Amino acid sequence: MPQNEPPRFDELLAGARRSAIHLEMRDGYAVPDEADDYRRWRETGERDVDPASPYWAPWVEMVRAAAARGVVMRRVRIVSEPVSDYIRYEHAGTTVNAFAGEDVRWLPRRQAASLLVPAVDGWVFDDEQLLLNHFTGTGEWAEPALELCTDPAIVTAYASAAETVWARAVPHHQYKIR
Repeated sequence: MPQNEPPRFDELLAGARRSAIHLEMRDGYAVPDEADDYRRWRETGERDVDPASPYWAPWVEMVRAAAARGVVMRRVRIVSEPVSDYIRYEHAGTTVNAFAGEDVRWLPRRQAASLLVPAVDGWVFDDEQLLLNHFTGTGEWAEPALELCTDPAIVTAYASAAETVWARAVPHHQYKIR
């Protein structure tokens, strides 16, 4: 299943032709590129939601380039309720994801209880490639952090699970934090 050196996310998205869907299932992440923004949000309650800021601009440009090529980008998050502080932080910044061109939905974990979902977060590109995201128990990147899977059976099963979660999830503009 794994390959030695998986392509970077930006390379996979640049190669996508039709779709990219991200299935997220953790209630907290502790990745370095969010640390300062998250810390500021916890201290002030203010989230960087400027699409042109140094924090967001690279992501916005990448997503917009994909959308301009016709790639449909979706993100679906399974969350526990009441939500964690980290999920509140994510929710506060999701307006920028939407501005960039992502369609984002939320599914309360209780409503996912009858679903068979993967154990690991991941991105599915064009229903052909699966980039698995591995984290430690505390939400930091594990080593190795990324694993590329191109096994059609596994990619299809993961994509099917993501679509099932998507169909049940609530669009971002309708999801109310609890």
